[in-house]
Amino acid sequence: MQRRLVLHTPTAAALVAAGCASLSPSRGLTPGHWDAFNRGQIEGLIASLGKGSAGYNPAKPPYVVFDWDNTSVFLDIEEASLIYQLENLVFGATPAQLEVALRKNIPKKDFLPAYDNAAGQPVNIDRVVSDIVASYAWLYQNYKGLKGDQSLAVVALSPHYSAFTTKVRYLYEAVGGTFDHDTAYPWVTYLFAGMTESQVRKLTAETLAWQLKEPIAKVKWTSPAVLPGRAGVVSVSWKNGLRLQPEMQELYAAFRDAGFDVWVCSASFVDVIKEISSNLAFGYNNPPERVLAMELERDTFGVIQPEFRHGYDQTQGPGKTKNIRRFLVSKYGYGPSFVAGDSEGDQNMMADFADTKNVLIVNRLRDPKTDIGKFSAMAVQNYGKSDTRYLLQGRDDNTGAWVPSQLHTPLGAAQGKALK
Repeated sequence: MQRRLVLHTPTAAALVAAGCASLSPSRGLTPGHWDAFNRGQIEGLIASLGKGSAGYNPAKPPYVVFDWDNTSVFLDIEEASLIYQLENLVFGATPAQLEVALRKNIPKKDFLPAYDNAAGQPVNIDRVVSDIVASYAWLYQNYKGLKGDQSLAVVALSPHYSAFTTKVRYLYEAVGGTFDHDTAYPWVTYLFAGMTESQVRKLTAETLAWQLKEPIAKVKWTSPAVLPGRAGVVSVSWKNGLRLQPEMQELYAAFRDAGFDVWVCSASFVDVIKEISSNLAFGYNNPPERVLAMELERDTFGVIQPEFRHGYDQTQGPGKTKNIRRFLVSKYGYGPSFVAGDSEGDQNMMADFADTKNVLIVNRLRDPKTDIGKFSAMAVQNYGKSDTRYLLQGRDDNTGAWVPSQLHTPLGAAQGKALK
């Protein structure tokens, strides 16, 4: 993957042309790539509870809750923003502040063997952070976007650039694969330390403009052998090519048009989600105040601190249910009528509310031992039954598009299947 330089914030017209046309359905959902049964069930839900129904009360409207990453869009906006942030060195932290953020709440034990370096040696937070901070200190003093006077193109030629970018992205993977979700999920948000909401939102818009032009492919980075540091040479890979989801853009609009309140509950950072879900250029058009997501402390000037917001629950796993109960059930007096998600981080909110009539699962072939794997199996078993709660929606990871069935096709595969 070629390293990218700074992009300018896109215009609305440019993004719509790139594939995020806004849709305003008035007579049902367009077929698109919907599974027909799923579409029919959701249209029935809208008809039975929306403002056209006999029992609709605008003072107490029904509401729905959507996950964001890999549900409302293809791939993960937080992960994509991290790559853009790294490649373009969009940081507000000093080297000392970045070290605090990188080490925040991470145990000192070795990462799992899957994250050993190229020589087969274990790596831990102490070894890799010392390398990252040393390279960042060089970049900080030399890059004109920080405290130096050299262009991004010039500093990108240094092994410090590839060592820094690769080892931070590797650390994200190692932390997520080694430690529990309560430790791993907020970690990436701490890298916004020293930035403001407007800076994070600008970063998000630029990330999306870049990603929409990228091919959907697996990308691999390896740190430079000439600068092994204490951690040694490490590699990391991920999926690239985030895409907007036309069916979800339309579904957000359909619920709003029918008098439902639409909410997003995401494990990504709140300012990232506010930008992508509310910016009119991106086609979802949801008010920024209707986002529940990861929150960090800020100083009196609005500068983000590497510390999770006091008194708040993380918006992942059981924390999604806690946030919905705290902010939404307390507001409305009842639970969501509809929930959409794709992962174990969503399975609690999928099951915890008696008021939920339908749950849409974007199929990513989840482990059958997990709750969401079990819910997916129930969706297959009860397919075609009018009283089913769980709806499984297929996707082709080779294109980033939904498919008109329950089947999921992994990247690189030619055939889809319903369950893992």
